Amino acid sequence: MKNNQRRFIGKLEVSPIGLGCMPLSGYPPEKSFMLDNRDQAIQTVHAALDAGINFLDTGDSYSPTWNPYGHNEKLIAEGIRSWSGSAAAKAKIIVATKAGITREKNDTWYGELGFNSTRSYLYRAVEGSAARLGVDKIKLWQHHRIDPKLTIEEQYENVNTLKEHGIVENIGLSNVTVAQLKVGLSIIGGPKDGGVVSVQNEFSPRFRVNSDVLELCTELGIAFLPWSPLGGIGKPKNVTSDSYATLHEMANRKNVSVFALTIAWHLAKSPITIPIPGSSQPATILDSLSGSEIDLSAAEFAELDNGLPETSIETGTYIPKKPAAN
Repeated sequence: MKNNQRRFIGKLEVSPIGLGCMPLSGYPPEKSFMLDNRDQAIQTVHAALDAGINFLDTGDSYSPTWNPYGHNEKLIAEGIRSWSGSAAAKAKIIVATKAGITREKNDTWYGELGFNSTRSYLYRAVEGSAARLGVDKIKLWQHHRIDPKLTIEEQYENVNTLKEHGIVENIGLSNVTVAQLKVGLSIIGGPKDGGVVSVQNEFSPRFRVNSDVLELCTELGIAFLPWSPLGGIGKPKNVTSDSYATLHEMANRKNVSVFALTIAWHLAKSPITIPIPGSSQPATILDSLSGSEIDLSAAEFAELDNGLPETSIETGTYIPKKPAAN
């Protein structure tokens, strides 16, 4: 990993990519085999940490079923505890978690009751996350999704009180539009104010609808954390498909994987971008990390960027059934 590829989330110095930890808990369903491969999950965390990745992304709802909540947070905490790194190295690990989504007993995601951003709920959520992660203070906590039962202003006021609660060090927002982000910034402030330091949105060569959010984050110095940065492995039209001839041709020329080259594209797109590819085995996260070693000239980046097909409207971003006020 090149030293000049270190990036920042507020004042937190992190590796150029993070490890998206959701698949380690057997979700989405195509990753259910991981429930029988706990050792592999821990080995994946260790491999990432050994390679210099110090940013791990989780969430309280990342569980194989609606109950128990926090499965992934507990797993990550175990991975860090059992890692052979020094105490100093462990102190540099940044774990980002999030809350605001609830899952119903029939395991429905994003149902009518599937969001909660009331102050009392968020307070309980951050307390639970901190306990499961084994920390006194969460270094980065992100509001997971807009609650359609509340105005955006009310829920961001609730988010803004979390630092006063004493358990959250830095705040981020997830799955937001430009308009929603601007409301959050008006209430919570930006990085220079000790406010919003990150935005975690879906973004990939397949799905670039959030380009305007990335542009605003770049302008303001807010870390942009693309989830499903490879287009969602297993989804139609991800980067393995024939739609990405330019990407495949350049990967062949450079003798790298199409996944590593996609990571290089993300890193070249903006200095505030920190992709978080999900992984369920050491080899895949190490391959993604190798993308930080790929040099893309301005001409090569333009070739890749201009060669991408029209962005897909297919997305893993779930829209609440009831529209939230902007």
